[in-house]
Amino acid sequence: MPGQVMGDKEFDLFITDLNGNLRGKRIPASGLKGVMRDGVKLPQSVIGFDHWGDDVVENGLVFETGDSDGICMPVHTTPIPVPWSETPRDQILAMMYNPDGSAFYPDPRQLLASVVERFKALGYTPVVATELEFYLLDGESEANQRPQEPLMTEGNGRRLTDTDCYSIEEMDGLSNFFADVRAACEVQGIPADTIISELGPGQFEINMKHVDDALLAADHANMFKRLVKGVARNYEYGATFMAKPYAQKSGNGFHVHFSLLDKDGVNVFDDGGEEGTPLLKHAVAGLLDNMADSMLIFAPHLNSYRRFQNGAHAPTFASWGYENRTVAVRIPESPTVARRIEHRVAGADANPYLVLAAVLAAALDGIERQLEPTAPIEGDAYAVSDDFPILPNRWEYATKVFKESAFMQEYLGESFVRVLSAVKEQEQERIYSRISDVEYEAYL
Repeated sequence: MPGQVMGDKEFDLFITDLNGNLRGKRIPASGLKGVMRDGVKLPQSVIGFDHWGDDVVENGLVFETGDSDGICMPVHTTPIPVPWSETPRDQILAMMYNPDGSAFYPDPRQLLASVVERFKALGYTPVVATELEFYLLDGESEANQRPQEPLMTEGNGRRLTDTDCYSIEEMDGLSNFFADVRAACEVQGIPADTIISELGPGQFEINMKHVDDALLAADHANMFKRLVKGVARNYEYGATFMAKPYAQKSGNGFHVHFSLLDKDGVNVFDDGGEEGTPLLKHAVAGLLDNMADSMLIFAPHLNSYRRFQNGAHAPTFASWGYENRTVAVRIPESPTVARRIEHRVAGADANPYLVLAAVLAAALDGIERQLEPTAPIEGDAYAVSDDFPILPNRWEYATKVFKESAFMQEYLGESFVRVLSAVKEQEQERIYSRISDVEYEAYL
């Protein structure tokens, strides 16, 4: 990774909590050597904060432990520049360990690392790419707490109020913004590939190139979300990865592409034909079998469940098919050497480390148990949705399914299940205790 702290430049060291929020410290350049050697202490309870950054007493990480510290160790050898910052600044990603040096497994990056190690034990290396959708917003949106479509700063200067999918003109009107996004990606080592104008007004998708390191792929997604928001502020825009900022417009998805390499670097999903190997089908079956149990990870917030509507390009039941964007698990058309699986369930508001951990663990479960999938769906999956059990479509129901999941206990661990369940139950209690505007409008 490029980057070097010089002079009086500060740097941010942060971990990612279970909600995907960045938690850490801003440190002067003089502290770099000590941080790289010894890490930074943070309370272990930080991993299990609720969405607003408050303690979750029921998760077992606060009073039961004396709110003890963990050690946050850098995952990069050099700091990474933050080119959108008004003052010179770098950043360092970290993950948390126990004081004795063992992995602290509620840490999302540690959880993903543990799943990758299970693949390595079988002789496989996941190759992963992510696709993240986001909305650009008018700069006043955050202050107003309501989304507002942005004005294009170039071209005809119009407000982006209409859907214009795959529009080059729409990107032309924001060319300087996207040039800065791409430049910042290059500086931070994020392998950004294509940029697409999506179905919503001011909605875009940027795809990442495949890397043979699932942890690095999650790092890229994590840094990318911060990067887009930072560059947007420089243009007096807002940017949101909220799952469904507009009730009647397209939601923000987070699609994951992956394949597996053996010890010789051969793609084990490739059989030279269109269907893929039995190993690919075992992986698909594992994804389908464990999809309901993983829904709380793919859709972690109340708003997340607004994406899942028939005909809204977000799957409502566990399904798969070849070159079919109406299913949950798609096998894209590609040269056979690039045969891969696309997982299309998660929202862009989800934690990248947990999404990849859940996807890869489910595939691994299917491989280890040699599961067989149902028949692939051809045509409109929504047209046959009544023939399949729906995925958990409410936040509290997804929490219950997750909390009782033997799969989650086995692959991601009891402590993670306990902590995340407690976080979500506290968030639900807080949100459901508030009376909404629509209730007053309807019933007062």
